[in-house]
Amino acid sequence: MDMESVRSRLNSAGQQHLLAHWDRLSAEQQQQLYDDIQRLDLDEVCGYFRRTMEAHSQEQDKLDDRLQPVHPEDFGSAVRSSQEQLRQFENIGLEAVSRGEVGVLLLAGGQGTRLGVNYPKGMYDVGLPSKKSLYQLQAERLARLQELAGEVTGRAGGTVTWYIMASEATKQPTLEYFENNDFFGLDKKDLVFFEQGTLPCFTFDGKIILKSPSKIAHAPDGNGGLYRALKRENILQDMRERGIKYLHVYCVDNILVKMADPVFMGYCISRGADCGAKVVEKAFPEEPVGVVCQVDGHYQVVEYSEITLKTAQKRNADGRLTFGTGNIANHFFTVDFLDLVVNEREAALLHHVAKKKIPYVDDDGVTRKPEKPNGIKMEKFVFDVFQVANNFAVWEVPREEEFSPLKNADGAEKDTPTTARLALCSLHQRYVLAAGGQFVTEDGEPLPLMPSPAAVDGEEANNNEAQKAWLQREQPLLCEISPLVSYAGEGLEPLVSGKKFLPPLVLNERPAPTSNGH
Repeated sequence: MDMESVRSRLNSAGQQHLLAHWDRLSAEQQQQLYDDIQRLDLDEVCGYFRRTMEAHSQEQDKLDDRLQPVHPEDFGSAVRSSQEQLRQFENIGLEAVSRGEVGVLLLAGGQGTRLGVNYPKGMYDVGLPSKKSLYQLQAERLARLQELAGEVTGRAGGTVTWYIMASEATKQPTLEYFENNDFFGLDKKDLVFFEQGTLPCFTFDGKIILKSPSKIAHAPDGNGGLYRALKRENILQDMRERGIKYLHVYCVDNILVKMADPVFMGYCISRGADCGAKVVEKAFPEEPVGVVCQVDGHYQVVEYSEITLKTAQKRNADGRLTFGTGNIANHFFTVDFLDLVVNEREAALLHHVAKKKIPYVDDDGVTRKPEKPNGIKMEKFVFDVFQVANNFAVWEVPREEEFSPLKNADGAEKDTPTTARLALCSLHQRYVLAAGGQFVTEDGEPLPLMPSPAAVDGEEANNNEAQKAWLQREQPLLCEISPLVSYAGEGLEPLVSGKKFLPPLVLNERPAPTSNGH
């Protein structure tokens, strides 16, 4: 160990306190701390801290005065498009899938802490009749999408590569989970697992925190750490070698996510967009979601806490919220744009400050857990790059069809396993009804359409009692359609048309082809 060099580097960076307990450490612990320090680019991380804190402390102009809504030319809507337009977008997307030009990238660094489990959130079973996890649902949607592209275009064999960015805590259990389940029927070579980076935690006065006498406190660098990881892990190079041109990026916890949604992808491709965001209309002005909008003429996501109530309540002539484009962490990128970001723009994007309670070592070498925030974690967000896009696109979708996140354990008011499960069942019930099926009671009486939790929440935004009463019904209608049977409601007529079903209904098998091959 070259301790003279290490001490010199630490002194130059003002971080010599990292060796405060050096003489008390065993040889093994000394090696651990030495390696930890050697892995740090002190100039880089301390520079991040200085720039981030300077920007954070500067007085900002009133943000409301700098906001503009999404420009109409950059805005498309699944609800406001004709069926012919939607088919055109879908065909463009499916053509790209069939040519192997589409990849999907999953942001899967989160553990299920708020769900009360100690494993990656993607492994969670929300209680569907099939007991499928989020990972399995997504894998099967991907498999069906590839089949669908072949059926529609006549060009079979198009592969969608699935990139999964995990964190230090989730990568190994995620990889083992997929291996133990034989990758849910997907080809192993079409899944690429990689790890997001970490950054050291700092005190408010810029000192790197030790979490033990021999270990530096690190934290994941946010889902915006994606861009550094794409370069460090050679993921962009892998995309180029596979011929991928377009990428769908999403977060693991949305049970309704449409993998590489061909309509969304087709819309963005048709516009020549280099970057795009899928959004849902905010349910009410005070809904705590970020808003996709323009700030000083550049697109970005503005957090709800950064907008005053007066601005949040603004409405257009048609009655819709002026700033109602709610971000759902569902994005489109071209690989060319990502290349530009990674190699030219990412380093200039500032980190965000998260004040946290970070375990630390006291002067006696004892690890303490603080009762209030004592330091910061620095992170970037995946949407930080919106502001450098030259051609940005926004695509609005119905919340009840595409967005039901899983964040909290049952007992919370929203975003629970129960709301996720019933949102999916409600969507699948609508698929069956649209294909000509019907749900009945034991007496043969028709059952009404079950509203999704998202729809109820949107209609009764200021009165959660309606949602709670619905969720607490003794026998909510359960309907589950395997993603292998239908990606988004297509092809169900042979299975359900003209038939009556007593719930629960689980459709796990596609209809056998008829003699003419259809």
